[in-house]
Amino acid sequence: MVQLYNLHPFGSQRVVPCQQQPAHFCCGQDVLFVASAAASCRVEVFALRDQGCCEPLGSFATLGPVLRMAHSSAGDYLVTIEEKSKATFLRAYVNWRCMSAGSSRVCVRMVGHKMEESYSETLKEQMSVVEMPLSDPPLCISCCPINGDLLVGCKNKLVIFCLKYLVINQNLTVLDFERSLILHIDNLIPAEVAFCARHIAITTDLEVLILKLELVQPSADRTQQCAQGVSALEKTVDGGVKDESPSAHTSQLELDEFIICQKPVELLGEESKLCEIPITLEFTELPTEDTKHFQVQYLLFRRFTPDQSPFGFCEETKLHSVQLLPVYQTGSSATAYEETETKRELLSLFCFFSLPHVGYLYSIGKLVELISTYQYSEKSEQAVLTPQFLHVITSENLQCFTVRCSAAAARDEDPCIDTAVKACPPVTLDVCTLRMQLFIGPRAICHFKNHIILLTKADTEDITERRKPTRRMLSRKADSIKSRTNSEPEPGWNLYIINTVSTIQLYREMVDYSRTYKNVKTESCIHLLSEAHLLVRAAIMDPHSLKSDEREELLRAFRESCAFLGDCYSRFDTKDYHLALPYYRMSGLSMTEVLERLVSEGDEIQTYERGLIFYLTHSLNEDLNEELSKESGNKILEIFHLADPVQLPHILCSPCMRNVCPLTAVKYLQKVEKMMPSVLLTLTKAFLALKMGDLIMYEHEMHSYKETTLACGFTGQPRLLRQHKGGIVMPTEFAVHLKEMQPGLLVAATVALHENSKIELEEADTFFKMLCSNGENAVPQLLVDFWEALLVVCSQEEILEKLLLRVISQYVWRISKKQLPETKPLKTTEDLINSCNHFGLIFPWVSSIMSVECSSDYREDISRLQSLLCSQSVNVASALPALEPLPEGGSVGLSVRVLCQTRLGQWEAAIDQLLSGCPGAAVPFAQHELQGDKQALWWNKLLPELCKRTRLTGSDCPVLISSLKETLSVVAMELELRDFVSLLPDDGTAAFFLPHLLHCSQRKLLT
Repeated sequence: MVQLYNLHPFGSQRVVPCQQQPAHFCCGQDVLFVASAAASCRVEVFALRDQGCCEPLGSFATLGPVLRMAHSSAGDYLVTIEEKSKATFLRAYVNWRCMSAGSSRVCVRMVGHKMEESYSETLKEQMSVVEMPLSDPPLCISCCPINGDLLVGCKNKLVIFCLKYLVINQNLTVLDFERSLILHIDNLIPAEVAFCARHIAITTDLEVLILKLELVQPSADRTQQCAQGVSALEKTVDGGVKDESPSAHTSQLELDEFIICQKPVELLGEESKLCEIPITLEFTELPTEDTKHFQVQYLLFRRFTPDQSPFGFCEETKLHSVQLLPVYQTGSSATAYEETETKRELLSLFCFFSLPHVGYLYSIGKLVELISTYQYSEKSEQAVLTPQFLHVITSENLQCFTVRCSAAAARDEDPCIDTAVKACPPVTLDVCTLRMQLFIGPRAICHFKNHIILLTKADTEDITERRKPTRRMLSRKADSIKSRTNSEPEPGWNLYIINTVSTIQLYREMVDYSRTYKNVKTESCIHLLSEAHLLVRAAIMDPHSLKSDEREELLRAFRESCAFLGDCYSRFDTKDYHLALPYYRMSGLSMTEVLERLVSEGDEIQTYERGLIFYLTHSLNEDLNEELSKESGNKILEIFHLADPVQLPHILCSPCMRNVCPLTAVKYLQKVEKMMPSVLLTLTKAFLALKMGDLIMYEHEMHSYKETTLACGFTGQPRLLRQHKGGIVMPTEFAVHLKEMQPGLLVAATVALHENSKIELEEADTFFKMLCSNGENAVPQLLVDFWEALLVVCSQEEILEKLLLRVISQYVWRISKKQLPETKPLKTTEDLINSCNHFGLIFPWVSSIMSVECSSDYREDISRLQSLLCSQSVNVASALPALEPLPEGGSVGLSVRVLCQTRLGQWEAAIDQLLSGCPGAAVPFAQHELQGDKQALWWNKLLPELCKRTRLTGSDCPVLISSLKETLSVVAMELELRDFVSLLPDDGTAAFFLPHLLHCSQRKLLT
């Protein structure tokens, strides 16, 4: 559906002072080229100035009448198809600007002709005409706007000429062309072609084919045969035997009374290979290291059927105005005259083509899809697509339509669009007609920046004669290309330059016009504001560099348009109400400003639409730096009490609501509690009671539920305990109060938040450090309590490993620094052993070591560290760096080292450590650890070591002697008599070992 608005996109118009009747014209950079009709054989050049002023620059002669012409911004050259003596020629006019400086010298040269350095001074001051001979007459041409390459359409082939920059010397660079590639296409005579970024669009009378040349790795064969398609046809380039599909034969049938038409087809993407149009690539460029090789990718094929429309007979149904429109990355630029070409970064690509009664706009970038269809009110003659508009000429009108290129390109550029962060009107938004401007006899049109060049002819024609049907075939094959204008000069023509109004001016008119629909037809209001938004967005994305003040004005208009759209989606009852949030975000408005916009329009708003509630809910749930005034906060409370009372506890915890009246908030909460009581609502009331200093109310609310229920209630709104300010975690008054009065509840609530993914481990660390004001590096006891509590319930291996290393590091730090915790731990070691699997029972031999020294001041940290190492949870290898600060001497260091050696399987080293530091613990250690397959260490390690150390110390160490006796008793019970005797030292005292020998022999007799 095309909506019609009577806006004014066209401004002033001026007449181009042409000397002869124009036949063809085109624009490029800042100039207008006009090729004269009939036998004058000249091209007039005009400079386009601001406000549509047109100044003649001069003219130059052509070989013959110009049939087609095009200008390339890259390279700044003009290319023409000219006719002389019934033959057509392809010529490029290079360095034509010197002609406007008064030079009349012209150099004609063949393409690829080697230019000697001696001609350098001459070449700088003269226009060069480059002749490009072809084996078949050229029918249509197109220049790539990015790199200046030239595409020429001929019968059954397309020829690509690459633009070259030839460096003659350091002061002179000359443009030249090299024929690099020929695309051979069976049974195709192109009517029009378009070329951009290796994309090719071809039209015949009723068919459209869009291709892309993909870069591939070089092949050994210089000429690659890339015939593609469903039919297994092979085309021989030298004119050999061809196999043609049945459809090709059918299309050539010419009957006296019938027109044979194929059925309409639309093939997109990979399916377009099924079009049965085989293509063969012939590489003609001289091979070098930088030579590029391509293969053909089919993007789109569409075939139309002629219809008996109100605009003419079916024979007159032909495609026209094929165009490829590139959209570049915002801020990218290119300079045409640089020796080293600076390429603009292509963002999106669009293709437009039209039938007399309907036009089609496709996106052919990442995805090939139809994005807009344009229905014309009368038969169209020609159309031109720009990033902002589609201009169409009919027999009596110049029509201006909106386009969706900026909407599609914006989504290609910014992945955040269509999220809660950013929005853009949809690509599927209905297009509209902004204006239908009356003109008498429009014949041709082209566009440059904010100028439209329009050729009109005011004389009348015999409509009956013009519409008289002729019996001919509608086929891709045609005999010749016919000019739109007659060869004989005719009176009544005019060539106009029409200035489109500035983007800002048209934007203002759209906004003013939208107000007429605001209270009558909301969808039309949103539609027109969306059009205004896309208009400004397209101008911002325009590749032509804007002045800084113009860009700033456009950005202000962009933000304003976002605000208007946010107003619509928040005020109107629409299914897309959620778009209020991203549009208000893009507008840069604060919540206070949004509230003023919505409330100022009426005395009191009694009903609030979903869009406003959605925007306020998400904005208040984010940690913004904006603080609302008391009046604004109370207004928001009123809005949510009426529209969504369940959200009241959540919005009251927002940092933006710090200035809200607590008493007013409590009254609203009490009303909600009567209908929907909850733990979260109770906690919110307690939070407000603290802000008011009402401890009685606080106590009453906190005793309404059990402590475990309250701890889980905080998961409903974590901001009751912590908020973010400038990216920093800040504890609330509630958290500070709980720290002093109910630290256990605070720790339990934080654990619940972590287990429900409402707070990360690092964020919780920062929270407790800020809460206890211990500095960034200091670890408060309350944080250690949190770690210990989290160890009880956490099941994530990665988190467990971090927690174990953190508590070990903290225990070690306090033991080594002899620092006591600043507050009493919430749980004792015994509590942790009973409640947490990661804290194990302390081994008896560890207790034996610790009985030697008495260090009751740090007993809790020591026992917790030993308990962790006695469990199987700690990865000892990872924990060793954290244990290094422990002093090597003393029972603590000894017990920890032996525990680590035991966990690492270093039994013999552990025995050595014990015998050196605490020999009395050696036997308890062996009794606990040396069992099963490790039992042999009793006699292989422990007994020999005890004998050795006892021999050295003698009777001075009774602990060694008693340990030796216990070890002998155990070994005597386990070994045979012969083996036992072999272990005894040769110089040992018989009286000492005899009892154990007797015990061993008696055990043997008993068994």
